[in-house]
Amino acid sequence: MSPTPQQRRAARHQLGTDAPAARRGPSGGQKKPITVEAIVDTAFDIVEREGYEALTMRRLATELETGPSSLYAHVVNKEDLDELLLGRLCAGIDLPEPDPATWRRQITDVCTQLRDRYLRYPGISRAAFATAPSNLDTLRVTEGMLAILLAGGVPPWAAAWAIDSLYLYVNAYSLEVSLADSRRGRGNDNWVISRDELLRRFGALPDTFPQTKRYAAELTAGTGHDRFDFTITLMLTGLPTG
Repeated sequence: MSPTPQQRRAARHQLGTDAPAARRGPSGGQKKPITVEAIVDTAFDIVEREGYEALTMRRLATELETGPSSLYAHVVNKEDLDELLLGRLCAGIDLPEPDPATWRRQITDVCTQLRDRYLRYPGISRAAFATAPSNLDTLRVTEGMLAILLAGGVPPWAAAWAIDSLYLYVNAYSLEVSLADSRRGRGNDNWVISRDELLRRFGALPDTFPQTKRYAAELTAGTGHDRFDFTITLMLTGLPTG
């Protein structure tokens, strides 16, 4: 009996095997075989050019010059593809040897690496929401972050919840930046305004917004990445240690 898609997925994660699938059509023998590697490479190409929203199984099959059914010899469904994409991104993250003296800086660096990988592929962090990590490359990052937090004296329960919170923030931040960049790219300036324009609008508010008017400069200060670093530091500073 042939293995189910779920069994193929489990075998792939455990063994890293990827047997080529046969091509469809009369020219199939002349085309490069479909593999998980080729599927993931092509998916990343689509997202880098057009954003995550453009990535569908049908679009991916068209790009590979095959039918969707050929993809399912390797990828169970879109969620499985998402997991593969996230795993590939996480595989490139450098994890330091945990250092109790610099653990906050080490965690910030890991989060920054993940952010920068997400931002290369617009909107791809959307794939990470409501996803329980099971890919070994993704779990490697979780393992590394857990080791760093524990080395810093963070209790195991707090370290576990902190990792969840950090992932959620990095995912949301990256998605927001991607959405703003996409709107700018479409010339939709009504929804992505400059700091000067925002200051003008705050200054024109009625007197029922006294604090917003008074602290408009503070409310609009800093780059996005400045605020990213601030928020990560704020989250880590609030963790119990000892």
